[in-house]
Amino acid sequence: MAAGLMIQGTGSDVGKSVLVAGLCRLLSNRGHRVLPFKPQNMSNNAAVTCDGGEIGRAQALQAVACHAEPHSDMNPVLLKPQADRTSQLIVQGQVRGTLGSGNFREARAPLLDEVMASYRRLSARCDYVIVEGAGSPAEINLRAGDIANMGFARAAGVPVLLVGDIDRGGVIAALVGTKAVIDPADAAMIRGFLINKFRGDPALFSDGYRAVEERTGWRGLGIVPWLRAVRQLPSEDAVILERPADPGEGRRIIACPILPRISNFDDLDPLKAEPGVELVMVPPGRPIPADAAMIILPGSKATIADLAALRGEGWDIDIGAHHRRGTLIMGLCGGYQMLGRSIADPDGIEGAASEAEGLGLLDIETMLTGRKRLCRVEGEALGAKLTGYEMHMGTSRGPGLERPFVTLADGRSDGAVDAAGRVMGSYVHGIFASAAFRAALLARLGVAGGAQDHAAAVDAALDTLAEELERHVDVAGLLAIADGGVAG
Repeated sequence: MAAGLMIQGTGSDVGKSVLVAGLCRLLSNRGHRVLPFKPQNMSNNAAVTCDGGEIGRAQALQAVACHAEPHSDMNPVLLKPQADRTSQLIVQGQVRGTLGSGNFREARAPLLDEVMASYRRLSARCDYVIVEGAGSPAEINLRAGDIANMGFARAAGVPVLLVGDIDRGGVIAALVGTKAVIDPADAAMIRGFLINKFRGDPALFSDGYRAVEERTGWRGLGIVPWLRAVRQLPSEDAVILERPADPGEGRRIIACPILPRISNFDDLDPLKAEPGVELVMVPPGRPIPADAAMIILPGSKATIADLAALRGEGWDIDIGAHHRRGTLIMGLCGGYQMLGRSIADPDGIEGAASEAEGLGLLDIETMLTGRKRLCRVEGEALGAKLTGYEMHMGTSRGPGLERPFVTLADGRSDGAVDAAGRVMGSYVHGIFASAAFRAALLARLGVAGGAQDHAAAVDAALDTLAEELERHVDVAGLLAIADGGVAG
């Protein structure tokens, strides 16, 4: 069985996902067989795995860091928030139903057996498993039945490395306070700590570093600087809300409204990297920019609820005005469904049973169903090759399908295009990562693009992360903790 090491944090967004990805690439580049694992994740950004399941996007990226194919065992429990305070429950890659806030605690504890089964299968395939926690072990109100942090660490006998984010302030209190509030048996699982997101001279924190060691008894394993390479990586839990002050001469604006249950927004990352494009993520309370050359409606985990939110913001009025001016409009997955004439959810897949009128820009109607389609695809659109994946619950029908957007390699067609060729929609995620298709799309906007190989750029960023961690982390000490297990 592989040696394991679990990266937990003093809070959410302290950089756990990125550090796991960087450590995975570091160990892989050293010649070790390494795989990532996250017992329980909550995210609407997901990826399709080689075994036909789905896992959190961060774990898919971590698999790439390991030079491995993403597999459903890498994230056996995935919660995807929907409307009405419910989450779709994914277990070992497949839909298992929904969980509400009232039954969440009771429902998760029985999942530990399946979490452990996935972990054991991964452990049999490699030398090291790098495990990512969720949130913080200091959330002691959630400790009973926990499978995401110390509940898993103690069940699997995996030592823990605790990460504190110095950029947000209070890192000494966060680390020392974590030990103060958690159960002593949980605290005994923690073997060391890392300081993350440091700006400036690390020597300025030497006294604070020693203070944490003295007050916790944990070993400091390094101070990690602010890692600029992170900008090149897909983000799982945050989107850029601020629009750059000056888009620069000749750049074309592509606007995407930030819906309450936006999903798989990393679809847009390759566009964000294009020098001729300014990607504007439009937050609530702001109109869609009048000078946008293209509008993209993103994926959604609660399409009908997000459509209502879109109307509540007045974005439907903005979209209608853009449509009359001839702006290019594209919908992906849930966004594609919104562009149709209607969406029906008779079985309450996304919440209460309901039906909604769509934006009416594509001549299709969508019925949401309980069966989720999960598959990787290849095809062609706008005369260019593309690859991507399908991940949706729903079937669209109507005359609009007679003008499909994508011709798939397996003989199927996908999506729809309006008669003028200015409104298009597709169920295929990830299409902008295909350079040829991206170039063909941007050519429609009068922009030269598609030169960058997005996958190669992500891979290079992972190598840069690994190099930074080699310089700033006590890797020998980290491996000694992993190899020693809980008795180390």
